[in-house]
Amino acid sequence: MRTYGCQMNVHDSERLSGLLEDAGYERAAEGSTADIIVFNTCAVRENADNRLYGNLGHLRPVKDAHPGMQIAVGGCLAQKDRGEIVRRAPWVDVVFGTHNIGSLPVLLERARVQREAQVEIEESLQSFPSTLPTRRESPYAAWVSVSVGCNNTCTFCIVPQLRGKEKDRRPGDVLAEVRALVEQGVVEVTLLGQNVNAYGAEFGDRQAFSKLLRACGEIEGLERVRFTSPHPRDFTDDVIEAMAETPNVMPQLHMPLQSGSSRVLKAMRRSYRQERFLSIVEKVRAAMPEAAITTDIIVGFPGETEEDFEETLHVVRESRFSSAFTFQYSKRPGTPAAEMEGQLPKEVVQERYERLVALQERISEEENAQLVGREVELLVAEGEGRKDGERRRLSGRAPDNRLVHFAVEEGAEEPRPGDMVTVGITYAAPHHLVADSGVRALRRTRAGDAWAARNGTAEDAKPGVLLGMPSVGAPAPQPATPAGGCCDA
Repeated sequence: MRTYGCQMNVHDSERLSGLLEDAGYERAAEGSTADIIVFNTCAVRENADNRLYGNLGHLRPVKDAHPGMQIAVGGCLAQKDRGEIVRRAPWVDVVFGTHNIGSLPVLLERARVQREAQVEIEESLQSFPSTLPTRRESPYAAWVSVSVGCNNTCTFCIVPQLRGKEKDRRPGDVLAEVRALVEQGVVEVTLLGQNVNAYGAEFGDRQAFSKLLRACGEIEGLERVRFTSPHPRDFTDDVIEAMAETPNVMPQLHMPLQSGSSRVLKAMRRSYRQERFLSIVEKVRAAMPEAAITTDIIVGFPGETEEDFEETLHVVRESRFSSAFTFQYSKRPGTPAAEMEGQLPKEVVQERYERLVALQERISEEENAQLVGREVELLVAEGEGRKDGERRRLSGRAPDNRLVHFAVEEGAEEPRPGDMVTVGITYAAPHHLVADSGVRALRRTRAGDAWAARNGTAEDAKPGVLLGMPSVGAPAPQPATPAGGCCDA
């Protein structure tokens, strides 16, 4: 299973894995050649097409050498390109869209029996993805979808065309899933939606999201609650109050800015202006002084002037983001922005992009430096960074979601992913913190027990039909885009 794009795609891949395992398939052992390869694609960036077709080209000789191997392509790019995928890569067996991920096992079997490619793209959601089986990647932290789709019409964004109109789950269904996860050992959940704080629009409750946050605060054993990605238009005071007053809602906010220029925001069809965005930041800081705020920014939108760009730099200086996911504007066919006048030369966009990154790097390092000398409690993570053999460093996430690499003293009990540790910060860099003074407190958790149980049974897996990427001819795995990178809320 190879996933590109945002957290929504990552969560969809968990559903796809669950569906296939439920149908009797098993994940491919590392280093083995898989029988089934699934690409869950993204269509937000311009290079998404090249990445997919390049990977498919690498796989053609591998498939030729392994009769019976099947390749499936799903996700946003599949929803967009449809039959074009099979035309350009006729060795693909299945193409499915964002609205019918539950069809994958049937389509694979049909392709096998009929010996021809199966292309099935639905125009509307067939069933809410959360009703499907799931193979969650982490036993201690989980995504929980509260909605899918988006009702916004941002001129640069293709997501609403590919994901459809917003569909909300009932609060009881969301909370039931969260409680079930906690019973399995999960201690952290991230509430997920393309426009997560618009939750409730479908059933007419403008305060549904703040109520949901407060309800999560009443679930015993749930230690951390996060959410992504909210839209400034829908960011109401009751949500800020719920964040500040609910102890297990973490002091962290990812809120896409996109541009600091009110003129550009209007052209983007973003329903807020610079003053509105800065007022939200001010209110969040007043309610939660320790909160870390992150954002998304697009550089080089059609018609952006130097004065517009300076307005973006102004908002970055005022907001003091702990980090920002910065993008050069990427023209996507089918979006209004792609047809706008004033498309900027690459060299202009690149120069502005480099200035923005330099400014944000400096601010990130300054903001991180304020934590040096302070104690923080970390949720120990798996796969967040390479373990340092010399210093025996592990990694974890602070309550504000900052990444911390921490040292474990020789002979000390080693924490497991899912456990909690208290450490003292000794060094700050723009994108991470270091705690080399040793673990000051270790709290073993049910989440750590769940990780150990899963890790201990991994060796007992029986051989079966293998899922995953083959070891021959495939490029290195690509990381998923960080928070907000796809949804562009």
